[in-house]
Amino acid sequence: MDDCIIIGAGPAGLTAAIYLARFHLSIRLFDSGSSRAAMIPLTRNHAGYPEGVAGKELLRLMLTQAETYGAHREERRVTAIQPDGENFRVITDDGDYHARTVLLATGVVNHRPNILPEVHDPALERGLLRYCPICDGYEVTDKRVGVIGTGDHGMREALFLRGYTRDVTLIAPEAEHMLDDACAAKLDEAGIVRVDGPCGGWGIEGDRLALDTAHGRMAFDSVYPALGSRIRSRLAVAAGARANDEGCLEVDDHQRTSIPGLFAAGDVVKGLDQISHAMGEAGVAATTIRNLLSERQPIRR
Repeated sequence: MDDCIIIGAGPAGLTAAIYLARFHLSIRLFDSGSSRAAMIPLTRNHAGYPEGVAGKELLRLMLTQAETYGAHREERRVTAIQPDGENFRVITDDGDYHARTVLLATGVVNHRPNILPEVHDPALERGLLRYCPICDGYEVTDKRVGVIGTGDHGMREALFLRGYTRDVTLIAPEAEHMLDDACAAKLDEAGIVRVDGPCGGWGIEGDRLALDTAHGRMAFDSVYPALGSRIRSRLAVAAGARANDEGCLEVDDHQRTSIPGLFAAGDVVKGLDQISHAMGEAGVAATTIRNLLSERQPIRR
């Protein structure tokens, strides 16, 4: 039986793996290969990388560091977590495994606009399509920016980006905007243009990403989808863990879920989309896991 099974090998899962391996604990790191961090072409706001670092390179370096201390990534898709007394049974597409604790670091999935992969992926790679204004808003300073969204969520993202550029257009994803008077007033006060959808006909035209709208074809230096995300908390919720209405797992200040021995870290807890935040939570979770196991049976060399 393993001391801990980590589900997810993004920044949170890999940080936990480094900590737990250095605690001389036996761990398994299950990964289905769907970390959002791998989609980042270059992040320039992650501390310690003055010239920026690609998401895949950051994950590679973190995995190499974890492997240095004995951790090993296994390509497995976990289908269920079942409490078994004070331990856990983890069911995968390649057999069942048992552990004293489990750490869920499965993150979230961004809702994408209706754009074909042959346009989406090169646009993402070139910075024409972006998903995290906190991470890369600086890169669109004084540029022409489109935000795909509506309602309160779309308004908030457009207003956030207004801190980087005057030229922000909020485009409804489907048809007419769904904005109450308060939202509309805030957008008008900030000078943010509103355009109805639907969005379609996406294409890369020179150095811009273009799309069709109810007001005709428009092109932008960068486009931000503000369509929300799906929290990948199903495994924990099915096991009985509490989550909020959005699906984010409820944890205490030591990353403990409502199920003893089941921990969570990163965007599955709070979809902040920040690598540093996910890593910090993982460090807290890993240390708490170590102390919990030591209480059950002293950890000694």
